Amino acid sequence: MTRTPSGRRASLDKQPHEVAAMFDEVASRYDLTNTVISFGQDRRWRRSTMAALEPNPGDRVLDVGAGTGVSTAELATSGAYAVGVDLSIGMLRAGRRVRPDVPLLAGDALRLPFPDESFDAVTISFALRNVVDPVAALREMARVTRPGGRLVVCEFSTPTNPLFRTVYLSYLMRSLPAVARMVASNPDAYVYLAESIRAWPDQAGLAARIASAGWERVAWRNLTGGVVALHRAIRS
Repeated sequence: MTRTPSGRRASLDKQPHEVAAMFDEVASRYDLTNTVISFGQDRRWRRSTMAALEPNPGDRVLDVGAGTGVSTAELATSGAYAVGVDLSIGMLRAGRRVRPDVPLLAGDALRLPFPDESFDAVTISFALRNVVDPVAALREMARVTRPGGRLVVCEFSTPTNPLFRTVYLSYLMRSLPAVARMVASNPDAYVYLAESIRAWPDQAGLAARIASAGWERVAWRNLTGGVVALHRAIRS
């Protein structure tokens, strides 16, 4: 764990206690900061994630790495029964204050607190890259999903246009921490955010990890020029 004068920043080996402590410190202004640093695109990305997951009324849907539950609440608007799980107690407390009716549980993506085949669909948004073993987490998500159930991973990725990719990486490493200092409760956590995005595999690389975890019919779609990618798969 790296501690700076303004707060904690997890290291890129992503130990669970480090990641949880870091997110505890950003919880109070997390949703606002996400909207600011994404220029409001976070709302569009959530809508696209739900459209890709296609939850039906009565479906049981698991939202892994749910944070404050903003994505869980959106999934519930479909009529599905959506449950959020997150490692950070601080994020869960912040979510329960503003969304008391959304089911939010403490849990580790590597040891989900649910029986086998409990859900019709599972999703994880901007959290898979924070897990110390992403493939093991994908296997655990498959365990709690029924055969034929759906997975959608919404995660930062690699812009497809070379010029745009150069501008984007410059924004990540230089401008994003500066913007975060204006709104975030722990701006140094966003240095980790930028570093973790840059170290994350591209679209094809993540698709290979999802397939290696036992998911089938893996496909992806780029959002915002590849800044974000939606990966969809089916439980065998």
